[in-house]
Amino acid sequence: MEITEPERKFMQKELRRKNLCKDPLEQFEGWFKDAWNAKIPDAHAMSLATASAQGIPTVRTVLLKRFDQKGFVFYTNYESAKARQIDENPHVELLFFWQSLQRQVRIAGTTEKVPTAESLKYFLTRPFDSRLGAWASAQSSVISTRGFLEMKLDEMKRKFAQGEVPLPSFWGGYRVKPRTLEFWQGGEGRLHDRFLYTREEDDSWKIERLAP
Repeated sequence: MEITEPERKFMQKELRRKNLCKDPLEQFEGWFKDAWNAKIPDAHAMSLATASAQGIPTVRTVLLKRFDQKGFVFYTNYESAKARQIDENPHVELLFFWQSLQRQVRIAGTTEKVPTAESLKYFLTRPFDSRLGAWASAQSSVISTRGFLEMKLDEMKRKFAQGEVPLPSFWGGYRVKPRTLEFWQGGEGRLHDRFLYTREEDDSWKIERLAP
C-alpha cells in the first residue's frame, strides 16, 4: 500500500538559536509545559528504544514520571523484556512527539536504576489497583489466557486485603541520564528547525543546528 498524504501546513513558531536555553533540560521543561498546558493527551508518553547486547532493537511507549537535572525517570518491572535489554546494554533513546505543537524531542543517554526509596515514594502514589497489578503481572512473560492474569490479580487482592501493598523487589524506576537532546520544530516546505545539544566532558552543552 502506497501512502500519499496532502501537504501539511506548519503554523507554529519557528525555532531560532537565539531563543534556545543554554541548558537543554530547561529547554525541555519549557516545551513540556507547553504540551501539558495545551492538554495534549498523554503528553508525558514517550517512546523508549532499547537494544540487546547483539544490537537487536525494541521500542515501546512508557510514561515519564519525573525529570530534573539528573535525567528522565520511568518505572517498570525489573524482569521485563525492556529491563533485560537495559541490563545487557544501558544505552537507550527516548522520543516525545507532540503533534499539535509540531514538536519532537529525541533524548539519547544511559540508564541507571533509581534508589529503592525513590521507587517506593512513587509506588505509594499509584492507585490501589495499579499497585496490585505490579504484583500480579510477570511482565513480558508468556501466559496461557487472560483468565490466568485475572486469577493472579484476585490472588493479590486476597493476599493484601488487610494492609498496604508493599513495593515488589522486582519493580522500580530507571533514570535516563542524557548525553544528547535534539529539539525539532516543524517548518514550512519541510524546512524544519532542528537543534542538537551534546554534553561535553566538562558537563557543558554544545549546541548545533542540524539540516532537516
